[in-house]
Amino acid sequence: MISIVIPVYNEEENVAILHNKILDVMRNLGGPYEIIFVDDGSTDNTLAKLKALPRVKIIVLSMDFGQTSALDAGIHDAKGDIIITMDGDLQNDPADIPKLVAKIREGYDVVSGWRQERNDSFGRRALSKLANWLTAKMTGLYLHDSACAIKAYRREILQSVRLYGEMHVFLPAYLYGRGAKVAEVPVIHHARKFGVSKHYFFKAVKDIFDLLTIKFITSMTGRPLVFFGGIGVVSMLLGVVIAGISVYLKI
Repeated sequence: MISIVIPVYNEEENVAILHNKILDVMRNLGGPYEIIFVDDGSTDNTLAKLKALPRVKIIVLSMDFGQTSALDAGIHDAKGDIIITMDGDLQNDPADIPKLVAKIREGYDVVSGWRQERNDSFGRRALSKLANWLTAKMTGLYLHDSACAIKAYRREILQSVRLYGEMHVFLPAYLYGRGAKVAEVPVIHHARKFGVSKHYFFKAVKDIFDLLTIKFITSMTGRPLVFFGGIGVVSMLLGVVIAGISVYLKI
């Protein structure tokens, strides 16, 4: 079975469109599947829209706990042997799901999307490249697009993992540190048509601290990374730079 987990917050204009796109893709792909929407305390009509949709499982969080907590709830409720995660804002394309699934079936544990043609501002793309470089230096895994939301995981690789903070962004790097085989495939990225972006400065700051935490954990339990060495100092300084850029860009 394939489980598709989608955290949503105030996406009332997007959920029905996304649901229909997923249904079309999964019917063509064949085999059993489930669609799990996690409503992260939406304050608009997102939940009512979700309840009107057929063939969905809905998890309702009592308040806005954040995307990572919503993903954690959905992942640990999922029954599939392959778990797909994606955003609910229509910027990820369900048409990429078969490509991710095929890569998992080749023997990979984690497959991350790579938005080769991003529909984002220059500032956000530049910040993303800097973050990708920082992640590679700190964890040993280089991805072109570590923050891409559409990803696929083999179920067993996630069973003992609990997500916190903004850890979902760096989950492939964390799992790589535990021995997972990680691949990356190009995916489509659409411009947002409805709603507003949920990225804020404090999220960027939390990302930095979570990346430092992941580096520390993998240093102690996985590949031999030197947390308190020169790379660690440089990485923390770069984190400050990234935070400063985030303030300027107000992402």
